[in-house]
Amino acid sequence: MSGRVFTSFSIGLFTIIPAGDPVPNPCGLPLVLGKKGAFGSGEHETTAACLEIMPSIPGMVGSQALDLGSGTGILALAAARLGAASVLAVDLDPTAVVSCRENVALNGCEDRITTLCGELSTVGKRLFDLVLANIYADVLLALADQLTAMTRSGGYLLLSGIPLQDKFDIVQCYSRLGCSVVDSRIGEEFATYLLQKQ
Repeated sequence: MSGRVFTSFSIGLFTIIPAGDPVPNPCGLPLVLGKKGAFGSGEHETTAACLEIMPSIPGMVGSQALDLGSGTGILALAAARLGAASVLAVDLDPTAVVSCRENVALNGCEDRITTLCGELSTVGKRLFDLVLANIYADVLLALADQLTAMTRSGGYLLLSGIPLQDKFDIVQCYSRLGCSVVDSRIGEEFATYLLQKQ
């Protein structure tokens, strides 16, 4: 696994801290990430947009969340920091799952975050209050029925990784499935949407 070099930085309420570095002062809700492993330490606009939106999602405390395409686990960790009772972090890439598991341990969240290597189908028939999916737009479209079915009525889906040219298709698809846009971030290249299932 190749290493990556980054220094502590803040996004919204969170402060991302490389493992082994001192905690900065001031510091927001800390998210400690190992310096080796899966892509993603929060700098990418899709991750940053998710981290900016997450603190505003109602009902986070005590919630059940799913992080699909979890990578380093940064969104799963953010959900746990915001009070989620349990988070299932799922990724197809075994390397990403190892990295996520290490980051979960670095943050002392082993009791609330479970890692799983596999596709969405490996999750089974579970219901979640919050579904996080920072993945490819074509996958979000292909899994739209399943992701909405796995979200409780009144629950939320935070979707990102959507190229700007695909944002209309995503919103239209999920709207047809009974979701409405609550918040959004339109970045330079990607869009991020917070949807509520009716």
